[in-house]
Amino acid sequence: MPQTIAPEKLDLAALIRPGETIAWGQAASEPLTLTETLMAQRHALGGVKAFIGVSWHDTVDPAHTDRIDFTSYCGTGRNRLLHKAGKLDIMPVHYSRFEATLPPMVDILFLQLAPGRKAGHYSFGLSCEYLWPLIRNARLVVAEVNDRVPATSALAEIGESDIDIIVPTSRELPTPPLVTVTDVHRDIAAAIAGLVPDGATLQVGLGAIPAAILDALDGHRNLGVHTGLFVDGFTPLIESGVIDNSRKGIDQGYSVAGLISGGDETLRLCQMTNLIRLAPAGYTHNLNRLAALNTFTSVNSAIEVDLTGQINAEKAGPAYVGAIGGGPDFARGAALSKGGLPICALPAARKLRDGSLHSSIVTTLSGPTSISRADAGIIVTEYGVADLRHKSLEQRRQAMLNITHPDLREELERAS
Repeated sequence: MPQTIAPEKLDLAALIRPGETIAWGQAASEPLTLTETLMAQRHALGGVKAFIGVSWHDTVDPAHTDRIDFTSYCGTGRNRLLHKAGKLDIMPVHYSRFEATLPPMVDILFLQLAPGRKAGHYSFGLSCEYLWPLIRNARLVVAEVNDRVPATSALAEIGESDIDIIVPTSRELPTPPLVTVTDVHRDIAAAIAGLVPDGATLQVGLGAIPAAILDALDGHRNLGVHTGLFVDGFTPLIESGVIDNSRKGIDQGYSVAGLISGGDETLRLCQMTNLIRLAPAGYTHNLNRLAALNTFTSVNSAIEVDLTGQINAEKAGPAYVGAIGGGPDFARGAALSKGGLPICALPAARKLRDGSLHSSIVTTLSGPTSISRADAGIIVTEYGVADLRHKSLEQRRQAMLNITHPDLREELERAS
């Protein structure tokens, strides 16, 4: 049986050894009582390490690096502050490999859970993904059991024997940062909606473009969801019957996700039904499983794409703002799925501080190659669609030039 400790009685120095690595859930699944306590007590710990995902809360702050060394797979959210301060180490690993990569390096696991739907069990709440293998391997598992977290359904179960310490809490959950959807995003979304057939199985990422895309799919039918991240835009499509998961080929009848990010409507949907089921990253990003889905349609964004189809989804200039993440896994899965669509969507250009335009379609990437040109699929901007599959380098060059910003096209053509 796990030991129960009140939040105000939690003494982490008695539990954590100097030099150990602590991991916790990301985004809204961060166990804030535990991580706030960690930051407040960090000077008593003798120096520790932390593996973090997307962070929305001020627990991730450069000031805390005097005693905590942070590592992450991404530069998203408040992680950008750490990277800008030179205090974030990046782990460039495919999401599908987390179940093998993380367990040997993580000693302590902090979880945010919900009371389970049956006695003796707990719910993952909003995140399963890379946390599940850590439950089995961490030296110590500390669970913040928050009665405001929805008791979601999952493909894996947590029992009392999986937890060493329970810290009961009742606190509101953070909501996703607001995104502003522009006409450019809507134009991109309209082009993508025209590619997606009824019955497709969807995966999208986080941000304005995915939000616009899901809005644009409200006239479709029999869509399914298999995704690393479940976002608010899926909820009205489920409630209206557009998403019914009836034609996925596997896991029919419910949506599969590793992480849930949403507001009140999404949280109510998770709590009230079994229509969304959480799963480990080794399940959501498994290549064979993705290939078995019907018309698996993966839509992710990028910072820049070169004329051959190489994608930089990580760095904008010196700033690490993105991730490798699940992009390569989902692109390859969509390429293998019958009728699948591996899509990368981005504005054709971005406006710099001086008002000038900088092309997102480039001759040479300014950052790392997150997805290779061998995995390039369909690139979409507000100016059109470039299907790079089965095309030679010269054919790709012309297709990419056709979707660049018109004001920058001639210059880019000369440079290439």
